[in-house]
Amino acid sequence: MSSHSQPLRLTRRRGSDARTAAKGWTVGLAVSAALVAAVTGAIALLEPHVPVLSLGILYLFAVLPVAVLWGLPLAIAVSVASMLAYNFFFLPPTHTFTLADSRNWFALGVFVVTSVVVSELAARSRRRATEAALLAGIAGLLLEHGQVSGELERIAAQAAPALRVDSVRILLGDDPPPVGRAESQAVLADGRCVGTILLEGPHPGSAAARKRLLPALSSLLGVAIDRERLAQEALEAEALRRSDAMKTAVLRAVSHDLRSPLMAILTAGGALARHDLDLGPDDEQELVSTIVHEGRRLARLVDNLLDLSRLEAGALQPEPDVWAVDDLVVQALGEVGETGARITVDFAESSPTVRVDAQQIERVLVNLLENALKYSPSGEPVRVQVSTTPSQVLVRVVDRGPGVAPGELERVFQPFQRGSAGGSGAGAGLGLAIARGFAEANGGRVWAESRPGQGATFVLELPAEGSGSL
Repeated sequence: MSSHSQPLRLTRRRGSDARTAAKGWTVGLAVSAALVAAVTGAIALLEPHVPVLSLGILYLFAVLPVAVLWGLPLAIAVSVASMLAYNFFFLPPTHTFTLADSRNWFALGVFVVTSVVVSELAARSRRRATEAALLAGIAGLLLEHGQVSGELERIAAQAAPALRVDSVRILLGDDPPPVGRAESQAVLADGRCVGTILLEGPHPGSAAARKRLLPALSSLLGVAIDRERLAQEALEAEALRRSDAMKTAVLRAVSHDLRSPLMAILTAGGALARHDLDLGPDDEQELVSTIVHEGRRLARLVDNLLDLSRLEAGALQPEPDVWAVDDLVVQALGEVGETGARITVDFAESSPTVRVDAQQIERVLVNLLENALKYSPSGEPVRVQVSTTPSQVLVRVVDRGPGVAPGELERVFQPFQRGSAGGSGAGAGLGLAIARGFAEANGGRVWAESRPGQGATFVLELPAEGSGSL
């Protein structure tokens, strides 16, 4: 968490608050008067049937709603108004505010005390319910969205009225709060200060509310910030784990796929360098061919590793141009070498064109062809079929190998993954991953279709020129 984070602030305007408060008090006074009048009417109806001293308790039905909805001050006013109405209309001498019987004074006193206590309890219950709902809402907000910094403004908006202050500022970081008159509360996470809550413009009589609510709000923010930190650390740990797994796979590929051709080159070169060996022209030519072949194998592996790193870094920038798909297939066949004699090609009736980076798409086709040749039995042909749709060009590479299991149709495109069915020769497991990456960089895609035991088909799909897809 940065220690220099900018504070997020929400300021509530005094004028707007004053207008809202005035409107609320006007409605409260109207409702209070109506409730006192309604209870007075009900007592008048019941007076012939019930002792009047027992009916005074009914005024609590006027006090309670007001205490719950508008708080203690207005509830006390309703209590006093109810006492006066009760005295004026029902206690002798009626229609005056004097009392002939001293016992009535005691009854009125008990009523007022009861009304005040009940209204205070109701108001306190309402405050606690409001505060609990606020904390629950903030907790749900933080759990749902996760990013604490993105929710501070909404939290400040909800907390300011409950804390009974004009504005709330929440500063993230371990910097000390700015010097001023604002009240503050440190936000702690695992014993560390990770932020500060600043309160400005506290309302009169609101200290108790802040004393109750601030520690809980601070704890919620601290837990959410700590949870966000732990989640970030978990993501970083997972990224490191994947990076280590990738490095291990690279080391395995290098240790095996580089060692074999290197040993072949060194052995052939050493034999050519020895003067005590009597090598005929055919033997020398075979050793030279071995060196060239294994050298090209090393070059392809190095190229694949470099291409994979460019793909994963997002540094691949295609240079598209219009090409005939038939020309791209022919160029790829030339790159495959002598083993390309096993490949048969079915071209479309008319040669479709695509706008792609020719070198990259040629690499896609070469990798698909070499994969098919590696997994096809010796002597079995590999077929290339070119077809078109109104918007796409499809190149299918069909082999007659053991096929790909359904659960591996996507896994084989991951780096350093080899098909479990095996094949002639070992590879680093990079060809298909690079083929998919190059295809997607050019607006196309590559996928596999297979039935175990019936061979596999790898499909390259490219947007046709003029289709507007690239």
